[in-house]
Amino acid sequence: MSGVGPVEPGEGTHAWDSTTSRDGTRAWYPAAPDDGTHARGTAGPAADTRAGDSPGTDSRAPATGVRARLAPLAHRCAAHRRTAIAVLTAVCLLAVGGLLYATRPHQREPATPQPPFPAQVVDVTYLGGRAVPPGAPPHTLSFEVLLTVESGPPVTVTRVSQPYAGISLTSAPRAPFRTTAGSARKLVITMHVTECGKVPENAGLPFLDVTLRNARAIQVQSFILGPHYAQDLSRALQVACSNDSTS
Repeated sequence: MSGVGPVEPGEGTHAWDSTTSRDGTRAWYPAAPDDGTHARGTAGPAADTRAGDSPGTDSRAPATGVRARLAPLAHRCAAHRRTAIAVLTAVCLLAVGGLLYATRPHQREPATPQPPFPAQVVDVTYLGGRAVPPGAPPHTLSFEVLLTVESGPPVTVTRVSQPYAGISLTSAPRAPFRTTAGSARKLVITMHVTECGKVPENAGLPFLDVTLRNARAIQVQSFILGPHYAQDLSRALQVACSNDSTS
């Protein structure tokens, strides 16, 4: 027996583990060191790391870097979106305001009042019988009326007539003549009986047709002069168409 025993591992050396194969030989493997490191050729925690990654690094680092690079772009897009929304809102408000302004009820300027129709401001009143003008032919009768213009522009009388076919009529002053507002004019109406067969024996409601004109219109107005005019006219016609001058 030799006095030389197995070699003890020294400082910096490692013991080898041995396994016995079927043929009786032993295979020696370096033992795992006691300081937590791994022997060369063995699998340890570092073997789980991916190629190109060093131990202790996070495999999600590339995704985090992309997000970091995209973050400013996202902020700019959000700012542009907010600006576009603000501009669109302002445009809509302006459009609504313009529509409300255009459709608001406008205060109309007071229209200039038009002058009244001449028939509304003219009145004719019967004053009574009058002596026949000298040199008048037989079967002639005369009476007097008063024409008054109450208001508005001046009124012009362009014609005076009566409805009976057997009687002709003239006036003094002769038409046309003008009368201003607030004034009156006396007219002498002279009638001449031309055909007694066409003259009524008893004039019920005789009237005068007067054509009036002012700045507003031209109108033909029929003036009924009242019962006194009817009585005087009937009496005068009876006298003119008979040999008896009594009524």
